[in-house]
Amino acid sequence: MPGVTLTDHLFSVPLDHDQPEGEHTEVYAREVVAAGRERERLPWLLFLQGGPGMVPPRPVGRDSWLDRALDDYRVLLLDQRGTGRSSPITRQTLPARGEPAAQADYLAHFRADSIVRDAELIRRELTDEPWSVLGQSFGGMCAVTYLSLAPEGLREAIITGGLPGLRIAADDVYRATYSRVHRKNTAFYRRYPQDAAAVRRVAAHLIERPAALPDGSLLTVEAFQSLGLMLGAGDGADVLHYLLENTWAGAELSDGFLARAAALLSYAQLPLNPLMHELSYAQSSTGATNWAAERVRAEFPQFDARMALAGDDPVLFTGEMTYPWQFDQPCLAPLRAAAEALAAREDWPDLYDPQRLAANEVPVVAALYLDDMYVDATYSLPTAEAIRGLRLWATNEYEHDGLRTSGGRVLDHLLRMLRGQI
Repeated sequence: MPGVTLTDHLFSVPLDHDQPEGEHTEVYAREVVAAGRERERLPWLLFLQGGPGMVPPRPVGRDSWLDRALDDYRVLLLDQRGTGRSSPITRQTLPARGEPAAQADYLAHFRADSIVRDAELIRRELTDEPWSVLGQSFGGMCAVTYLSLAPEGLREAIITGGLPGLRIAADDVYRATYSRVHRKNTAFYRRYPQDAAAVRRVAAHLIERPAALPDGSLLTVEAFQSLGLMLGAGDGADVLHYLLENTWAGAELSDGFLARAAALLSYAQLPLNPLMHELSYAQSSTGATNWAAERVRAEFPQFDARMALAGDDPVLFTGEMTYPWQFDQPCLAPLRAAAEALAAREDWPDLYDPQRLAANEVPVVAALYLDDMYVDATYSLPTAEAIRGLRLWATNEYEHDGLRTSGGRVLDHLLRMLRGQI
């Protein structure tokens, strides 16, 4: 492609790294190098995508942060196990694992600890040297797991919007999340005050008559509220505003609005995300997640659309939360029983090792976005202090997607921090 050369890699890794002779699964990664530098001995940079369950960029050239990275590195874009071109988990594939309990046992091997162990096997196939890692969002959580499990494999670690609480239960994560989402709603309605009435009208209609979406699922008022997920992106408030511009066709919700809403709400392209999202916070000290976002929501009645409509309060959007009703989507319905089993599971291993992090010798830099809707700064700051030698850049210049939207500026800033230039 213009400016880059791409190379496909396919690796066979143990499903359970504690049983290396047992079942294996395939993991795909795409190597990206600047055109003309294919034969140079460049250091490797492993990119760990956010999610869980999302795929890394599909490059069309030297775009976004890749442009800056390719000045210094040979980049490996990893399709984390179960996603993209790695042996995928979908409604078509998961039922083949057997009963829901067997499906849940299988899915238990798709968290950050397994992803890190995959990365170490892949590293040893590609190079005999430690490599660098860039972790965005959930990928940053994976990077902290990497520092806990296999720091000998790392030359340096770069984290953007993904410093996790080391021993924070899912319930506490969502208590903080609902408060942050409330603030994002306040900012949204301050920016677009005319949308308060528009949202109330749609919500009232959906309470009376949930609308059929093109994929066969229903747009309920709760599903409509979950469009607030986009408020954590740099342009998210604007995208949501424009979504609300052409909502009606007479007394009915317009086909155009419903089609756009369906595209934003569907998990057809990332079914692993609702299965595994809350499990990102599950550890031996925290126990079962038990649909934490759904339970904790009851502690925040301001998110009850019916209560808001009964008074004069604005209807609030929710954010990055997983709810049981999301498994009504046709692409998720066959996975519901496995999701229930995972939510009830208690025997999760720890993902982070505070003692090892306190003795860390790997250079680490991290961008902490102070207005981040998805990752709470009050939990990230203690983690930054707990990782020995970590240099922190705390800023409100960018939202959670600053790595992608900054045109390489976020990555450049962090690389200069790594090299002592700032």
